[in-house]
Amino acid sequence: MAMTAFRPDIALRSDVLATVAQISSGVDATMVAAEVVNLKKIYNPSTPQAFQALENINLAIHANEFFTLLGPSGCGKTTLLRILGGFETMTDGVCRIFGQDVSHLPPEARPVNTVFQQYALFPHMTVRRNIAFGLEMLGRTRSEIDRTVERMLALVHMSDCADRKPDHLSGGQRQRVALARALAPQPKLLLLDEPLSALDLKLRQKMRLELKALQRETGITFIFVTHDQEEALAMSDRVAVLSEGHLQQVGTPEEIYEQPQSRFVADFIGESNLLAATVTRVDGGVAEFELAGLGSVLVNSTDHLSRGQQVTLSVRPERIALSRSNGQCRLGPATVFDRTYLGNAVEYHLRAGGYTFTVRSPRGGLRGLQDFAPGDTVQLEFEPNAARVLVS
Repeated sequence: MAMTAFRPDIALRSDVLATVAQISSGVDATMVAAEVVNLKKIYNPSTPQAFQALENINLAIHANEFFTLLGPSGCGKTTLLRILGGFETMTDGVCRIFGQDVSHLPPEARPVNTVFQQYALFPHMTVRRNIAFGLEMLGRTRSEIDRTVERMLALVHMSDCADRKPDHLSGGQRQRVALARALAPQPKLLLLDEPLSALDLKLRQKMRLELKALQRETGITFIFVTHDQEEALAMSDRVAVLSEGHLQQVGTPEEIYEQPQSRFVADFIGESNLLAATVTRVDGGVAEFELAGLGSVLVNSTDHLSRGQQVTLSVRPERIALSRSNGQCRLGPATVFDRTYLGNAVEYHLRAGGYTFTVRSPRGGLRGLQDFAPGDTVQLEFEPNAARVLVS
């Protein structure tokens, strides 16, 4: 079934803007929307099955931002989201929403709504009735419910489908209905638990743009859970990376990708060449590192390093150049053992010394790019600002 396109480039109607203003009224963009302090969660405490899902989590999420909790399965991101929503209790710590301590409040007492992975729409109700249901439970007047439902339908571009039931909608349309239902009570905070995971790849990519546009239009704080790194980088104002119940790093997508603070973040976000290296010289903001059997490289670093220290260098595949000529930060020789054509790039896998490298070279419209085949011997080059020093 064709999905009605949501057009972020088209201005919303005045009645929809009125709803947007109501939803975001009273919310100062400088406020902290959600905050957890010294948060700990242990399942089945004092039993042999005890499991620590979260340990010493300290996190502040700003009002009006699209914030993503990112990590592999079992890292604690959904547990943290459920604690914010009131669906899980904490073992220890404090949870605040817009300055109010909600640590012991049930979900219905929090200014929060949640969009679940499977949307949880009522199959026997029309789109209109699904959106109206929560407002009816809150005791809103009929006229207010009708006005709000119409505005929500317009906001998510589902007015033409108002009288259909969920089984007559596409996956993307059902997701929009779930969003409209969650937005209708005018929450200050919207929690989204992997809402795109059930969609196919192309629709998921399209819905990323729609979700981000909707967040910008409404000004509501979105807290989004995903295990998809590309999704997190594409949609978020800031990202929190979790691993095994610990908060690894918080930052903008660019900071997370370009400046990972740990080996886990460098390896989990995108792809990275992780190279064991030894510090041989430190001169101001530049350090020299020896790669066993390959040679030495210069890397920009503000870390406190000492000669002889063992570290890991992280270099993204697209930041390495292959060449048959000499160049700055030359490493080699390296042997190409695999070549994969990706359309807009060619990915090479190489062996050099005791290391294995992945290198991605752009294609299409760029002249002068050299191509290599398995068995070719090449040099690897990268600039001092292309590598990140990881000491943990």
